[in-house]
Amino acid sequence: MSGDALGQDPAELRRRIDTTRAHPARVYDVFLGGKDHYPVDRNAAAAALAANPRGYLDVRHNRDFLRRAVTALAEEGGIRQFLDIGTGLPTQENVHQIAQRITPDARVVYVDNDPVVLAHARALLTSGPEGRTDYIDADLKEPKRILEQAAETIDFGRPVALVLVAVLHFVEDAEAYPIVRALVDALPSGSRVVVSHLTEDLNAENVRAVQRTYTERGFTFVLRSRAEVERFFTENGLILDEPGVVPAHRWRPDGNAPAPEPADPAFLATLDAIDKVRHLGIDDVTDADINVYAATGVKP
Repeated sequence: MSGDALGQDPAELRRRIDTTRAHPARVYDVFLGGKDHYPVDRNAAAAALAANPRGYLDVRHNRDFLRRAVTALAEEGGIRQFLDIGTGLPTQENVHQIAQRITPDARVVYVDNDPVVLAHARALLTSGPEGRTDYIDADLKEPKRILEQAAETIDFGRPVALVLVAVLHFVEDAEAYPIVRALVDALPSGSRVVVSHLTEDLNAENVRAVQRTYTERGFTFVLRSRAEVERFFTENGLILDEPGVVPAHRWRPDGNAPAPEPADPAFLATLDAIDKVRHLGIDDVTDADINVYAATGVKP
């Protein structure tokens, strides 16, 4: 465990957890049907869902993009090392589970700054015997620290996949582009970058309503255009993979999204909107539902 993060004093860890303010990782956990969140996070998710009742499709298709991207990079791109920043809480089909199923010797470093994620980080470290996983307790805004600690597990002399999924929209332009530049500069030739990002290009009214619910709760929430998302690739000399920057559900769909938990209709009728989400499939998605761009690129 980089930085001895798992060895933190439990009392200190509890002190760091702010249960009075929603946190993006924990709100995401609500939408994915997890249990590692607090009432304030559930309230934030409920407000977002009330603003955009099909908004759970953004979260779930974003997660399914991650599955497809990691699969493609491991199977087709030969990538054996992944640096996943803004990891979020452990759920099914984490990066190491996907990558090590394909290449058992894959190495994965997770990075997040939420102490609740840290408290559950052991679930992210269940590597197969041939591979390795590690966790860094750090903020995306600390690229130098991330790279120094990641080097304990990742060999930066060999290609690395930098995973920035649903994290850059929480960072203002003045910091976001320099942060990505610093991270990409450390990657060797043949490395890949994976990005997903919220946008108002696609269904502006829906996503602006969601944006308001989050900014009212103190989140930085930057909606970027296709050109602004492309800039994370082009200004760093990366070559976009096909099909480029596209809505998340249109990035190499394979029809293999995890099926929802089955539920009796009578039982579903007793649930509130948030609890129903875990029982809803995502195959009925339309272009009017998605507000997330997704893309991968290669460093020549």
